[in-house]
Amino acid sequence: MQIKETPDMWVLRLCRRLRIPEIRQAAADCALLIERQIEEAGLTVDGPWLFVSHHLPKDGKTPFDWEICRPVARPAAYVGSIELCHFEPTIVAARVHQGSLRTLFTQGYAPLVAEIEMSRHHFSGESREVYHGWRGPGAPYHRIEIQFGLSR
Repeated sequence: MQIKETPDMWVLRLCRRLRIPEIRQAAADCALLIERQIEEAGLTVDGPWLFVSHHLPKDGKTPFDWEICRPVARPAAYVGSIELCHFEPTIVAARVHQGSLRTLFTQGYAPLVAEIEMSRHHFSGESREVYHGWRGPGAPYHRIEIQFGLSR
């Protein structure tokens, strides 16, 4: 587990209320909309895809608030249909998962949650997945950084 500060960033963001099994389709649909908006607005991508979850449940049946974000260089002006949002730095506990999406929860999330629970830190309710090495939906290997926001 690494305790670190996230970078200050501007992102294009779409928000959904969904269940864990619905993320795959929502991500595919929303990513296309965001990519199209970036191109139409002449924005510059400034980082990897970011999924933000609020009070991520431990089961696949409970709805939660989810955001898909693409960091962009802050534009001088922006007029678009997708929200441009500023994320200020925050303190997180992080761990990089290298493997398939099938093992993301068992080998990525679970060990990090256990480490945080054994530490003096407290969950803020926000978690993030940063897709540093995304190789496509069926690929056997990805590099995904899991971050849990920490309460101050």
